[in-house]
Amino acid sequence: MEEEMKVKYNNCLPIQLRFNDVDIIGHVNNSVYFNFFDLGKTCYFDKIIGQHVDWANADIVIKAIDADFKCPTFYRDKIAVETAVVRIGNKSLTMHQRIIDTENKSVKCECTTVMCGFDVATNSSKEITPFWKDAIRRYENNPDL
Repeated sequence: MEEEMKVKYNNCLPIQLRFNDVDIIGHVNNSVYFNFFDLGKTCYFDKIIGQHVDWANADIVIKAIDADFKCPTFYRDKIAVETAVVRIGNKSLTMHQRIIDTENKSVKCECTTVMCGFDVATNSSKEITPFWKDAIRRYENNPDL
């Protein structure tokens, strides 16, 4: 995982912990974090286009994902997932997410996800469409992304 980045997070989604998120050791199981990150991605993409994404016709997919667990999350913790796109290339974009404790702002886990443009008809990568690039740049208020 990259060294700590200075990222401005415009998207924050509170997460409600469930009984089945906690393992026998008493903390949130590491595999559950990926569900939280998926919820954050869904919220992010819905917000950038102003409606629910039709994933059957979406033309971006996850290519790689890397998580760095900083400290455990316990059942009574109040957490949220923050999400931002930090880079847009021709065929891919990089998203940075983190799970934070909403009471003390400590970082529980960080995640970097690379998503790529994808053509379902040919089952191959393609360029990220101007639709996605423009929507992300507007939402992030960063024309240089």
